Amino acid sequence: MILITHMLLAAATAKLIENPILAIILAFLSHYLLDFIPHAEYNHKKIKYIFIDFVLGLIIIFILAKNPFITYACMFFALIPDGFTLLDIISNRKNFVWHDNFHRRKLHFFKHKKISNFWRIFSQVLIGFFSIIALLL
Repeated sequence: MILITHMLLAAATAKLIENPILAIILAFLSHYLLDFIPHAEYNHKKIKYIFIDFVLGLIIIFILAKNPFITYACMFFALIPDGFTLLDIISNRKNFVWHDNFHRRKLHFFKHKKISNFWRIFSQVLIGFFSIIALLL
């Protein structure tokens, strides 16, 4: 799942869940739920796209968020699993192997299944759309 999808759902979670601790926990768990859904990803070696994706998410959330502190906290916790993956890659697959086995190998179950790119992209657009609607309410 691209970063902006995780970020938007985390922001929507911050808006819809009144308890900040529960919102942060659910935002963190939402990352794993989203990664289980069939989705398209960009090549992690193309850092430019990751940066654009992240900055665009920050801009949208900055414009739409009503409670920036909780929203950014939820967003941060929703991105932690990808942070673990990045740390695992940087450490030459030595440190976060336990997380990599769960996150990239088990949760990305549909990654190697024959599902058209249309549905992989559509799932992210749909999640992003409903997350933005939740932020606008």
